[in-house]
Amino acid sequence: MAEVINMPRLSDTMEEGTVAKWLKQVGDKVEEGDILAEIETDKATMEFESFNEGTLLYIGIKEGDTAPVDSLLAIIGEKGEDVSGLINSPSSEAKEEKQTEAVDKKEENKESEDKKEAPKATGATIPDGVEIIKMPRLSDTMEEGTVASWLKKVGDEVEEGDILAEIETDKATMEFESFYSGTLLYVGINEGETAAVDSVLAVIGPKGTDVDAVLNAGSGSSSDEERAPEKAKKAETPSNKDQEVISVTANDGQRIFASPLAKKIAQDKGINLGDVKGSGDQGRIIKKDIEEYQPKQKAAEKAVPAQEKASPQAAVTAPINLPVGQEGTEEVKNSQMRKVIAKRLGESKFSAPHYYLTIEVDMDYAKVSREQINGLPDTKVSFNDMVVKACAMALKKHPQVNTTWNNETTRYNHHVHIGVAVAVDEGLLVPVLKFADQMTLTQIGASVKDLAGKARNKKISPAEMEGSTFTVSNLGMFGISEFTSIINQPNSAILSVGAIVEKPVVKNGQIVVGNTMKVTLACDHRTVDGATGAQFLQTLRAYLENPVTMLA
Repeated sequence: MAEVINMPRLSDTMEEGTVAKWLKQVGDKVEEGDILAEIETDKATMEFESFNEGTLLYIGIKEGDTAPVDSLLAIIGEKGEDVSGLINSPSSEAKEEKQTEAVDKKEENKESEDKKEAPKATGATIPDGVEIIKMPRLSDTMEEGTVASWLKKVGDEVEEGDILAEIETDKATMEFESFYSGTLLYVGINEGETAAVDSVLAVIGPKGTDVDAVLNAGSGSSSDEERAPEKAKKAETPSNKDQEVISVTANDGQRIFASPLAKKIAQDKGINLGDVKGSGDQGRIIKKDIEEYQPKQKAAEKAVPAQEKASPQAAVTAPINLPVGQEGTEEVKNSQMRKVIAKRLGESKFSAPHYYLTIEVDMDYAKVSREQINGLPDTKVSFNDMVVKACAMALKKHPQVNTTWNNETTRYNHHVHIGVAVAVDEGLLVPVLKFADQMTLTQIGASVKDLAGKARNKKISPAEMEGSTFTVSNLGMFGISEFTSIINQPNSAILSVGAIVEKPVVKNGQIVVGNTMKVTLACDHRTVDGATGAQFLQTLRAYLENPVTMLA
């Protein structure tokens, strides 16, 4: 399936971008992490990496051309794939109109950009060379961000392109680069703190600048001004974390090319970039190269006897019959992902009238079929893949389940996009299999494995988690035989899949050993009636109990 790549927003003030240079041409093979193009923003020229793999099928903005953010930049897909429908989509037809609007807006803002004036109440102006950095909007749904860590501290010199901080959004933790050079004068949001988009994040300028005057002259809210002195005191406290300098020059004097993210990870892991072989364009070192780098293993140290490891305190015996201990609690700050999960699931549970239907499926034939399929060369299919395929085919026969409630209307989705719930350290992500009904079992298996891996490694893009019409949640691999799930809105239903259990069953009047699996369908009663949900489950069971019907 071809993926549309739009002009990205590479800075908080970027409204349009210019393609300075294409590093890939139509027909070239593109790997995840490859540099597609160099894009000139209103602040700098930056490298734009690809988050997709495939063949570059179309270039929408030629070198030297300028287009607004979200314009069609390129299309990546399978070689020979027809992308004419994507090129002629309404979004691309509106490109010229967006360009005109962007130019008009740019002209309207030109006067205000030429001169930075403070509110009339203060009568102050921001000195030349001083920049107030705001909390950027790093995703389309981001409303606030948390500073996971500062890579620079107050007083450090900052160069354009240096990583200032790692910012946690509602979807991922991302690096935030500086678009300015100077001294970091002020930190407005400390590590672990959360603030709304456009809050004052930092101030960069010449050393010795009066920060209080800059903040008073800025356009921040009164609440920001009130807490500025307190923030300044916290920011001036030096960090104990030393910043180790990484050389980007090899022993023979040759320059080493590496992405900023790769340099950061190498610094954290203490890896010398000169020892790493780059797999990117022209030998450029990318994130994947650092993660897969294997240093020479040192000789294993002798194991320390358990008696030597024991703490001296462990030998102290407590008074007989008297319980000894210390009560303790810990407050752990909720991540952005956890807060978004809580908000959305709460809205779903309390707005959609849930009801649940459970059936038991005979999985004997499914087990035999899976063994036969996996006996083929280079083929690997899981029971979850079979469930996803069966759901996709059942949804085509029961379109009422593949709907969305919109208060005044009910939207019937003629396409089948199935979300597959994946557990990650911070919570739960739901990658989406687009057009799952048209995929084979092996394609579903490969896609689920790829998307789940990206989700766990925080490499999944927002586009790969959007647009689901139905969701599957499987806890069978954890030994859970039966459970219920909360509907992933705007879906109308979600299927909870339990473990396959070996137990006595009755077949043809005889008690035999069988393999059964319980599945529970949670339905939104506003769109799916009980009889409709029951019919869907009957169709689903028919496919799973006779897997050959899914191969026809």
